[in-house]
Amino acid sequence: MGALYHQFIGTPVSTDTVDELERAIESSVSLQPWVSSVEVKIDREKVQESENKFNYCELRGDMLDVRVVIRYKAVEVHARVKYEEEMDYPLMRVEKVFRKDTTKNE
Repeated sequence: MGALYHQFIGTPVSTDTVDELERAIESSVSLQPWVSSVEVKIDREKVQESENKFNYCELRGDMLDVRVVIRYKAVEVHARVKYEEEMDYPLMRVEKVFRKDTTKNE
């Protein structure tokens, strides 16, 4: 999650390119080993409010909401980075961990 965050913060983005940036981040993160799914949402309202006179801004942590699912052997981890207003911080956290039973009763 830290690599994802620090790789993309500061990336130029506009209301016209936000969809493409979301897909680019998803595509990049999905290449990592054991990542089974990635969902990126960028707050379009914050992008629009932050656009400069050249109609773009830089991606900030408070604009991101990213969910990643990692599967390794019998373990599945759901992680997220999302801006928490009360903390004024883009918090990275593990939300769920599942251990799948690999034994089957027949």
